[in-house]
Amino acid sequence: MKKLIAVLLSVSLLFGCFGCSHSENSDKNALTIVLEWTPNTNHTGIYVAKSLGYFEEAGLSVEIVQPPQDGSIALVASGKAQFGVSCQDTLAPAFAEGSELPVTAVAAIIQHNTSGIISRAGEGMHTPKGLEGKRYATWDSPVEKATIRDVMKADGGDFDLVNLIPSTVTDEVSALSTKSIDAVWVYYGWTGVACGVAGLETDYFEFADIDPVFDFYTPVIIGNNEWLKDNEEKAKAFVSALSKGYEFAVENPKKAAEILMDAVPELKSNSTLVYKSQEYLSAEYTADADRWGVFDSKRWSDFYNWLNTNNLLENKINPDFGFTNEYLPD
Repeated sequence: MKKLIAVLLSVSLLFGCFGCSHSENSDKNALTIVLEWTPNTNHTGIYVAKSLGYFEEAGLSVEIVQPPQDGSIALVASGKAQFGVSCQDTLAPAFAEGSELPVTAVAAIIQHNTSGIISRAGEGMHTPKGLEGKRYATWDSPVEKATIRDVMKADGGDFDLVNLIPSTVTDEVSALSTKSIDAVWVYYGWTGVACGVAGLETDYFEFADIDPVFDFYTPVIIGNNEWLKDNEEKAKAFVSALSKGYEFAVENPKKAAEILMDAVPELKSNSTLVYKSQEYLSAEYTADADRWGVFDSKRWSDFYNWLNTNNLLENKINPDFGFTNEYLPD
């Protein structure tokens, strides 16, 4: 929470002019969505909705911006952006009781958690117990370590036997290939696919396959609470246009990837990765849900209950807090 407050203050300073320019904008239908990271296939539906005119058809003028580090929650909470991209686990400190930031998750970009541990193939790390004695690149996050501890215990392993290496990894494929690390937590839709594109044979297990409590939502679309309350119809129009963008990507992964690369030309240098990542994620956006974006209340609350049980936040969190399906199209 202290980190989030510090980020919020820095964002207020860094984006003061950003906020002023938008407050002075005469177009009351102008919205901003701030990403949580550099543009990638998690964000394809956003760029599709903009490029194919879905936002415009909804009467909205939408700007897509990139944040300072860890800044998407702070920008939305401060009202300097109406919407943003975040993750349920990242949001947890912002939802702790007594210090809640005014943001709400309004749509799930991907229906299931597709993150897990990747390692070189054939070295015994295809299950959690295999991490014993191996070099794991850690972010040193309490939630991260508690997750790995739990899945290892379920597999009969001992987390205390893992060799934790402080992560300075910027290229997981290279780090694994050069054997500077043995295993790392990744989101398969990008890094797992990247390993395949590079010809690196890997083993991989997903946390959610071992314990459903880890099937939390990542990434998600968040909105500013005050703006959502005061602009219900615009919010619904925005989320409906987003839904059309992601539905297009589900049905047309190749074309959606091309739209993303046209909007973000620097991705063209990794076009094979973008195409293959898009093919993978296009099957994951909606997956087994009845519509794109919907939250399952039990899955949401189960993860926050796990955080509470393991005392991973300074203050408890209301497990049912922080999300809604009311802005999704019927």
